[in-house]
Amino acid sequence: MTKIGILGANGRMGRVLIEAIYQHQSLELSLASVRDGSSFVGIDVGQLAGIANQNLALTSISECEFGQTDVLIDFTLATALDANLEKACEQAIPIVIGTTGLSESQLSRLDEAAKHIPIVFAANYSVGVNLMLNLVKQAALVMGEQSDIEILEAHHRFKQDSPSGTAMAIGKSIADTLNRDLAQCAVYGREGFSETRDRQTIGFATVRAGDIVGEHTALFASLGERLEITHKASSRMTFANGALEAANWLVGKPKGLYSMQDVLGLA
Repeated sequence: MTKIGILGANGRMGRVLIEAIYQHQSLELSLASVRDGSSFVGIDVGQLAGIANQNLALTSISECEFGQTDVLIDFTLATALDANLEKACEQAIPIVIGTTGLSESQLSRLDEAAKHIPIVFAANYSVGVNLMLNLVKQAALVMGEQSDIEILEAHHRFKQDSPSGTAMAIGKSIADTLNRDLAQCAVYGREGFSETRDRQTIGFATVRAGDIVGEHTALFASLGERLEITHKASSRMTFANGALEAANWLVGKPKGLYSMQDVLGLA
């Protein structure tokens, strides 16, 4: 029985993770935390997730003890990552991180923390998206130098980072395959008049509307044809189940920084 702790349990993904663990007989929810001062402190996790009472109360992050936990899952905001990562390192607990919108300094801290504990970090825990990351590499090898490349993504109105972490991961997969520096070739917006499109660029287009769970398309367009590789998520349970698979896989692994590609054997 793998014992899992959820950080940021009151978030959209946190609630779905609680429900997903409830549906897995081989997994047990050992703790669920919320930010200090949250009005959710003390509420039963089952009440929060809309399932049966679990006899486990939400606790504030500063009061969490991870002694009975095998692995943590963190889908909190980027602003909470540093403290959560420090706490995981202090108590030597493996952690699965799905927080997006991280800064370069935070990515460096992930690398440093991975010298002490095992970490899985991914922009997206969907099996389909991680397969898509491989497919866009193949498309880039065959069509990348002859095509205009655009990445289109859509999410719900509440998502804060833009472009999404998944869109950036798709862009990086393509750029790396073509030996381009994404930081130099990415274009995040177009307005007014400009010169003819630079074929070396990779464009990003973002939609934030309603309750869209997540849609991503990698577009390779040349004169006369185009290839579109698209993934659409209709339920956050897809991401939750992927994160749980990653958590189960991470237990017992040596310290280091892993990806969902490693979990699925696609690396």
